Order: sequence, then C-alpha cells, then structure tokens
Amino acid sequence: MDQVKLDAEETDLLNSYESEEWPPVTQLEAEKQRYREYARATFKKDSRVNLRISSKDLEAIQKKALEEGIPYQTLIASILHKYVSGRLVERS
Repeated sequence: MDQVKLDAEETDLLNSYESEEWPPVTQLEAEKQRYREYARATFKKDSRVNLRISSKDLEAIQKKALEEGIPYQTLIASILHKYVSGRLVERS
C-alpha cells in the first residue's frame, strides 16, 4: 500500500492524536447541538446592507465565487464575517 505524505501540520496533528492528547468528548449529542446553535447564530442573515464597490472588484468577487461554487453575496458575507471575527489572514 502506498504511504500518504503528510505536511508538518498534519504530522503534528497525527502525533498529537496518537499520543492521546485529545480528550474524548462527553455528551457528544449535546456538544453537537451546541455547535449547531453557534452555526445558526453565526450565519443568521437578519440584516440587509447596500454597498457600492467598483465594477472591477465586483467582477473579481463574482469570479472567485464561481470558482468556489457559491453565490457572490455569500462570499462577501463570509469575507466580512472572517474579518470581524479576526480570522481573515493576509497571505504574504
């Protein structure tokens, strides 16, 4: 059987798992429900905003959304959400 090559992060995760550093989740169904509620609250769309951007930027966003297979409005909302939650990182 061929061995899969892992990158450094994947190797660290595998070693951590194999060292039993990850405690089991107790009350798994309750935890799943808790995270479902977090997701619902995060992605609840209860406000509308109008935004003016350049045609060039809109076309670029629409192209990226098409590549990702999602609506461009969803992509914009995702980018804004990541930015305000501190998870949007700039590539160098």
